[in-house]
Amino acid sequence: MYDILTIGRSSIDLYSNDVGSPFSEITSFGAFVGGCPTNISVGTRRLGMKSVLLTAIGDDPVGDFLIKFLNDEGIETKYIVTKDGYRTSAVVLGIEPPDRFPLIYYRDNCADIELTIDDVIASPIIDSRAILISGTGLSKEPSRSATLFAIEQARKFELLVFLDLDFRADQWHDPRAYGVSVRNALHNIDIAIGTEEEIKAASLSSISDISIEHSQISNPNIDGDLNEAISNILVSGPKALVVKRGSDGAEVHLKSGDVIHAPPYPVEIYNTLGAGDAFASGFIYGILNEWDWRKAARLGNATGAIVVTRHGCANFMPTMEEVNAFIAEREEL
Repeated sequence: MYDILTIGRSSIDLYSNDVGSPFSEITSFGAFVGGCPTNISVGTRRLGMKSVLLTAIGDDPVGDFLIKFLNDEGIETKYIVTKDGYRTSAVVLGIEPPDRFPLIYYRDNCADIELTIDDVIASPIIDSRAILISGTGLSKEPSRSATLFAIEQARKFELLVFLDLDFRADQWHDPRAYGVSVRNALHNIDIAIGTEEEIKAASLSSISDISIEHSQISNPNIDGDLNEAISNILVSGPKALVVKRGSDGAEVHLKSGDVIHAPPYPVEIYNTLGAGDAFASGFIYGILNEWDWRKAARLGNATGAIVVTRHGCANFMPTMEEVNAFIAEREEL
């Protein structure tokens, strides 16, 4: 039995080694592993869970790079599909602390967006306690139908279903289509996780002031009232919506109207990329271990804070030993 099956995006991430340099002046990159569901599979595994990943790679050396890393981490990889004629995706990222982290996606002819319903049928949904999908998995066919089918099956087998809202505006032909697709999935979601901007984008059909030039969106300016957006999402199905607030911690909004605030662990920012997936990893660990909402979100804040101080995503997810040491320096969990 697996604790968590994560479904969707994977990539090789090329992170700038020239921290603080403008993108045009970068001289070298470090090669790591990324993609929201892939990061979360690694994050939960390092905390001690049994994680399995459903994604797709190309028949190429980049795919071999991902598989080796995942195998070394102890992630179950036998359900990862190779898509002939497609490429393993890549992301190139700059690091200019404290608030500029430009990223460029190379997802033309991308393998993971070619996941199909048949790939889901072959996956171990019935042998998993929970599944996680991400918003980007809904951005194109056939991945969109495969992702929707996966959560239908999870609901049939009474599994816990997590949604990481994962809004990447440049991955959609029209950013408004993101909200349309997410709202179509919400009735099969138990717990949704996202930033304020992602929550607004998921709730609203009118999105303005989004520039997708050069694919450097990290915090798009989205019109709308956050409280209304939260209410709209909760009424559509999820029993809880987790709002990631970065340096302000996190909030868990329940369908009952209750709000649980989880204070942050202040740290000096090195790189915010991957911190949200680290938060989700810690939070999911807590929920699957039947912790209360606050304690689970506090663990998410700790795992996210640790990754904020590190260079990249999957490769830098903390172990439980590291998390315990981090927390012990500050307070009891």
